Amino acid sequence: MTKQNNPLFDPKNRSAETSLVHGGIERSQFNETSEPIYMTSGYTYPESAYAEKLFKGEIVGHNYSRFSNPTVDVLQKRMALLEGAEDARALATGMAAVTCAVQSQVRAGDHIVASRALFGGCRFVVEDFMPRWGVSSTLVDGRDPENFLKAMRPNTKLIFIETPTNPTLELVDIEAVAKIAHAGGAKLIVDNVFATALYQSPLKLGADLVTYSATKHIDGQGRALGGLILGSKELITGDVHTFIRQTGPSISPFNAWVMLKGLETLPLRVRQMTENATRIADFLGDHPKVNRVIYPHHKSHPQYELAKRQMKAGSTLVAFEVKGGQEAAFKLADSLAVILISNNLGDAKSIITHPRTTTHQRLTEEVRLESGITPGMLRISVGLENADDLIADLGYGLDQI
Repeated sequence: MTKQNNPLFDPKNRSAETSLVHGGIERSQFNETSEPIYMTSGYTYPESAYAEKLFKGEIVGHNYSRFSNPTVDVLQKRMALLEGAEDARALATGMAAVTCAVQSQVRAGDHIVASRALFGGCRFVVEDFMPRWGVSSTLVDGRDPENFLKAMRPNTKLIFIETPTNPTLELVDIEAVAKIAHAGGAKLIVDNVFATALYQSPLKLGADLVTYSATKHIDGQGRALGGLILGSKELITGDVHTFIRQTGPSISPFNAWVMLKGLETLPLRVRQMTENATRIADFLGDHPKVNRVIYPHHKSHPQYELAKRQMKAGSTLVAFEVKGGQEAAFKLADSLAVILISNNLGDAKSIITHPRTTTHQRLTEEVRLESGITPGMLRISVGLENADDLIADLGYGLDQI
């Protein structure tokens, strides 16, 4: 018997944890254990006829790292295994992934429907940037799938959502919206950053493309920028790859390698961060100086049943609103000794941010309030610190209000 006869030789038979350590590796002649970093912009060819076939797509290989690199290939294959996708492309940043995914699927004269509760940069792409190129958009309250149906037009080619949303942790019913999109001849893109691929599987629920900021949980240690788009081989090797090839939002091979190292520990980190987040949500939910806590798997969440059905766990983000508005929120954040003030998320270090004055500050107050972003709202990205220390830190901050 050889290892080729072992059922686990097929990556499809391996668990997510195993795939995130071993997936996608193609070792060089040196048989290294850690994936090599191919820091090269170009490649040589044994003969001119080989180069001709490569550029025609008649053979598989690499000809320029703007759109193909061996280290990046491993990252793409590994993420595809985790996501259950046929193919993937890695990009320089999460916003590059969102922009590429959206732009590659529409043309001038098309229409986009999106949930109004989006990260500021994502909302800018849909609401401000795409209309410059003749692609109109409509933003709706994503909590009710019927709102997507009402916004559909004959020229609607794309629905774009993130769920849970940033920063209010509202949910969108992916399966219901996917059916609406496909019935209207449109595709569905889901930004899955907050839930992570460990807790939510948009492709299985009907999404056509899934995007990530790999900067977040995938690296998860504040070191490098990166983004990912995953979906069917037809979509990824077609419009998505063409867009990347011609516009150049490519990820550095070194950053791709950093992401590969992050993927090896992703389940361990996210599991502990989620346990911490659950405890923090329970603590905040019972505190007299907190108007409301928002956490998908907390029973107070208005979409708790959908969260339990759509997400395996509540993930690593907790939002809450303190009594006393922005002044109280600032006083709390400024008094913390362990939790850092920053706008990143998915990091090993716990981070708190005031969305109204940072990630969503460019929006009008009317739009912020419409989206549930109040002056007293704070968002915590829960890290790997001891949960008792984090709760004590927040308790001290709340005492200062």
